[in-house]
Amino acid sequence: MRVVLQRAKQASVTVDNEVIGAIDNGYLALVGITHADSEKDIDYLVNKMIHLRIFEDEKGKMNLSLQDVGGAILSISQFTLYGDTRKGRRPNFMQSAKPEQAERLYNLFNQKLKEAGIHVETGRFGAMMDIRLTNHGPVTIMLDSDHQKDGTPS
Repeated sequence: MRVVLQRAKQASVTVDNEVIGAIDNGYLALVGITHADSEKDIDYLVNKMIHLRIFEDEKGKMNLSLQDVGGAILSISQFTLYGDTRKGRRPNFMQSAKPEQAERLYNLFNQKLKEAGIHVETGRFGAMMDIRLTNHGPVTIMLDSDHQKDGTPS
């Protein structure tokens, strides 16, 4: 599972000219799911995301977590994070999970964030979406559940 986190002053998602999700402070999270992902991958990334210290403290240092600042998440499913461009000119998306599996895991991911006390807004799975973002910093971090050391959340 891959997540691209962008620290956001504000972010919103629009489907068919209607804003369906918006936040004012927190993360825009682009979420990619592969066929090998499981609840273990979700637990690792949820824990990492809510405790990652990339918000500035009173001295301007990145010492605060999403929980510390009371931030929210705009979560967007993005199968293209598993696009393979090593061969040819058109990305190969064979590593992306099938839609049924991806939607189930994406919904579980968002539910676990909510259970951790995070306010979560979402896009619409499988829809054509337009995303607006004010990336604060800019700060963009890539997380991958394949980077787990021993399988336990860190």
